[in-house]
Amino acid sequence: MEEPTTIMGIDAIWLATVLAAIATFSMLVAIYSAATVRDPMGKRVKALNERREQLKAGIVASTSKRRAKIVHQNDTTDRIRNFLKSLKVLQDDQVKVAQVKLAQAGIRSKDLAVVVIFSRMVLPIVIGGTMIVGVYFLDWFPDWTPIKKYGLVAASLIGSYKAPDIFLKNKIQKRSDAIRKGLPDALDLLVICAEAGLTVDAAFHRVARELGRAYPELGEEFALTGIELSFLNERRQAFENLASRVDLDAVRGVVTTMIQTEKYGTPLASALRVLSAEFRNERMMRAEEKAARLPAIMTVPLIVFILPVLFVVILGPAACSISDTFVNGKA
Repeated sequence: MEEPTTIMGIDAIWLATVLAAIATFSMLVAIYSAATVRDPMGKRVKALNERREQLKAGIVASTSKRRAKIVHQNDTTDRIRNFLKSLKVLQDDQVKVAQVKLAQAGIRSKDLAVVVIFSRMVLPIVIGGTMIVGVYFLDWFPDWTPIKKYGLVAASLIGSYKAPDIFLKNKIQKRSDAIRKGLPDALDLLVICAEAGLTVDAAFHRVARELGRAYPELGEEFALTGIELSFLNERRQAFENLASRVDLDAVRGVVTTMIQTEKYGTPLASALRVLSAEFRNERMMRAEEKAARLPAIMTVPLIVFILPVLFVVILGPAACSISDTFVNGKA
């Protein structure tokens, strides 16, 4: 009786069955995700409008479930804040910087700034302490040299301390890139709305509604700016809040233009049209720069993967013919 075929000690039939089941499940998940695509701006705009009405009425009303969640979250953050204050490691400057980073990452809760500062202190103790105990006391890597063990412990300590900042930085970068892509189209729509006679806040709402599906991050920021323009006493503050929430020089330029038009009464449509043309040229230059870097990037794959195969295909028949000639000549 033949023994069953194994791969790395695992039955091949059982392994193929498991892989087929995983592939089928992944396909079903992909089909479900594609079939249930929803508008990403619907819930965000609805929540922002509810908040606007609450602020206009001078109350902060919510359902009992949402109130309980907010109270629970506030209690947790208050405990963390009190704990950090007791250790005298909580500074106002750190909290403000963390709040700005959270806003730029698209996280609206300012209370999470305390959680970010707390995680910087706790993660090195937990992860770094675990690695120290495992490497030096439990002897996890007995074959490693002392330098490798020290490098692993140091990397775990530094990485766990920098992990919250790296996470926020990645989210800010992705969000900024997404907003940068849709900014020229948004400015074109703002120009159209301004020439049509809409007010600035109505124009921001209109642009957010039109671009919310294609650029949800930009639509969210414009919707929030439109709401702030409606109820804030100083419209300048709404524009400055937009510049602080988005880590882009282009958005700061737009905000400066909007503030100047509000202050001096200059035509808004012409200024936005010039900015839109500049941003489109900048986007085209960035695409051309990436295209110009492509030959240099393709050099290494070309040398390593393509040229050897090309040499084999071209010189292979000639080498075989020469080899056969020498063999027949000796015979």
